[in-house]
Amino acid sequence: MEEATQPKVCRCLLRDMTGENDYLRSVERYRATMPRRLRTPDALYETRLACCRDCEALQNGTCMQCGCYVEMRAARSDMHCPLTAPRW
Repeated sequence: MEEATQPKVCRCLLRDMTGENDYLRSVERYRATMPRRLRTPDALYETRLACCRDCEALQNGTCMQCGCYVEMRAARSDMHCPLTAPRW
């Protein structure tokens, strides 16, 4: 009897995934064209992503709490972590 294999789940950001990544390019365009008043400053953006990278809800660049790409949510200064006890 052959064992069923589960798809590998990566607790990583889109930027950590290898190969062609159209989703990452889309996120980068989104952030680059966002009005400055809505864009999270670079240092805070990186802090937010570090929190997401350590979160159990992160799977393949997606927050399993809300279904968004974490890099998109973290990019907006008016957004927050969707957990009941937000990480950021």
